[in-house]
Amino acid sequence: MPSPTIGVFALQGDVREHLRVLADLGVQAFGVRRPVELDACDAMIVPGGESTTMAKLARTFDLFEPLQKRIRAGMPTFGTCAGMIMLADRIEDGAVGQETLGGLDITVRRNAFGRQVDSFEGDLDVDGLDAPVHAVFIRAPWVEGVGDRVEVLARVGDGPAAGRIVAVRQGPLMATSFHPEVGGDSRIHRLFVDLVRTA
Repeated sequence: MPSPTIGVFALQGDVREHLRVLADLGVQAFGVRRPVELDACDAMIVPGGESTTMAKLARTFDLFEPLQKRIRAGMPTFGTCAGMIMLADRIEDGAVGQETLGGLDITVRRNAFGRQVDSFEGDLDVDGLDAPVHAVFIRAPWVEGVGDRVEVLARVGDGPAAGRIVAVRQGPLMATSFHPEVGGDSRIHRLFVDLVRTA
């Protein structure tokens, strides 16, 4: 199969970092701000940022419903941090009236690990990888509960949040609480690219 074209939601969030990792993997990728750009994508990444702002901007730029429809139609999509919230069907501690794109049968708790000052790093065992991933958590959510079809890929190993779910996959959808686009380890993105190629 030819290399897929992956879009990165570019209205808000850490877009450049994802584009750089995808370029390093030899994948064609570009920022998506309008429906016409979405139409050119085989798959999408929804990056970290601020989930309520992302949803509002997606509405403003007429991207919300087209993106939601593509996700429901089976477009592979990967959400990181705020992107995990955007892909979740249910939110705990969300803002009043907060919308999500949905698709993942999970309940996420927004800002579960605390405020910016509570950001931290740690090593995680991730299903499908033969060595731990050094994960960076910044005002991150965690997954409170998953549906029957959701595969848990990683949990926090130790500390006060030990056992909390921080990476999941459901069919062509994948999400992490942490930021795999920072730190120079491209293996999580490679997992997603493999998922796109087999979808």
